Amino acid sequence: MTQTLAINNSQRLQLAPLKVPDRLLLGPGPSNAHPAILQAMDTAPVGHLDPVFLGLMDEIQSLLRYVWQTNNPLTIAVSGTGSAAMEATIANSVEPGDVVLVGVMGYFGNRLVDMAGRYGADVRTITKPWGQVFTLEELRIALETNRPAILALVHAETSTGARQPLEGVGELCREFGCLLLIDTVTSLGGVPIFLDEWGVDLAYSCSQKGLGCPPGASPFTISSRAMEKLQRRTAKVANWYLDMTLLGKYWGPERVYHHTAPINLYYALREALRLIAEEGLDHCWQRHQKNAEYLWERLEDIGLTLHVERAFRLPTLTTVRIPDGVDGKAIARTLLTDYNIEIGGGLGELAGKVWRIGLMGYNSRPENVDRLVETLKAVLA
Repeated sequence: MTQTLAINNSQRLQLAPLKVPDRLLLGPGPSNAHPAILQAMDTAPVGHLDPVFLGLMDEIQSLLRYVWQTNNPLTIAVSGTGSAAMEATIANSVEPGDVVLVGVMGYFGNRLVDMAGRYGADVRTITKPWGQVFTLEELRIALETNRPAILALVHAETSTGARQPLEGVGELCREFGCLLLIDTVTSLGGVPIFLDEWGVDLAYSCSQKGLGCPPGASPFTISSRAMEKLQRRTAKVANWYLDMTLLGKYWGPERVYHHTAPINLYYALREALRLIAEEGLDHCWQRHQKNAEYLWERLEDIGLTLHVERAFRLPTLTTVRIPDGVDGKAIARTLLTDYNIEIGGGLGELAGKVWRIGLMGYNSRPENVDRLVETLKAVLA
C-alpha cells in the first residue's frame, strides 16, 4: 500500500522491506533473467574507470558484435532502456532537413517517426496494416519516390509480433545512397540477425528481452558509412548524453570520462551475453524457434487464432487474437493476480484485439509453454 511520508525530519519511519511476487513474465518484456545473471548483478560494484570494469566493457563490445554478427568498431551498450538506444540512432544520424523514410507497420514505427521529427527530419512514411510486412518491391518504390538520407525499419515489431525480412534491403539502400537503420529490440538474441551481411548501418536493441537481462543497458551499433555521416555534421549532436562522438571516447581506447555507467547492469549484460555465447548463437536461435512453434501448436489446439502469417511470425513474441465475447484485459488480469503469469495486451490499432505472449531468453522453454497454455485454457473455460 502506498504511504504518504510526513515532512517532519525528526520522525523515524517504519516501512516494510521490499517484497515482490515471483511472476512468470511471458509478456512483451521484460523477461525473467537467468539466475546467473541475477547473481552477477549482486556483485560488488567497482569504479566506472576501474581497469577491471574497462576490461568488462571490452568484453561486452566483443560479445555484442557476436550476437549481432557485425564487425562495427563502435558497438556499445547505452546506459538506458531500449528507447534510449533507439533515440541514439536518430540523434546521431539525423540532421535538420534530412529526409527520413520510416516503414510503419506497428506502434514502434510510429515512435521512430516521432523521434525523427523532433530532431528536425523531413519525415516520410510508408505503411502496412499492423501484422503485415513490406516487400522488397514496395521498399524500392518508396526509396525511388522519396530519395531519403535514411531508411528506418522495425525488424521485430513488438506491437504485432511480425518480423520484417531484411535480405536485399541493404543493397537497395546503397543503390539509392541512403543509410539503413533497424530496430532489433525484440529480435536480438532470439531471431537470426546478420547486420554486416544485410548491410545495416545503425541498429539498436534492449537488454530485457531476447538477451534475458534486466532493463537498463541497451545495445547500439553504427557502421563506418554511418560514422562518416556523423563526422560530416555541421553542428553538434543535439543530445549530449547520447552523442557517439563523446561516448566513443569512453568506450574506445581513449577512455575519456563521459558518465557514471550503471555498473551492476553492465555486469548483468556481460553475463547474459556470455550465456548466449556458451550456448552458441545458432543453437539459441533454434531454441527460440522450436519453442515458439510448440507454443503456436498448443494455442491452436485450444482453439485460439494467431494474428501474423506464419512465415513472418517472430519466435520471440506471438500475437493471439482474443476470441469474440472475451474480455481480454480481464483474462490477463486473472492470469497475473491468481496465477502469477504475465502476458501483454495489444497496443495502438491492436488494443483490445490481441494478447502478446513473449518467449524470450531464459523464458524460452517448453515447460513455460505448458504452464501458460494449461492455465489459459482453464481461465478461458
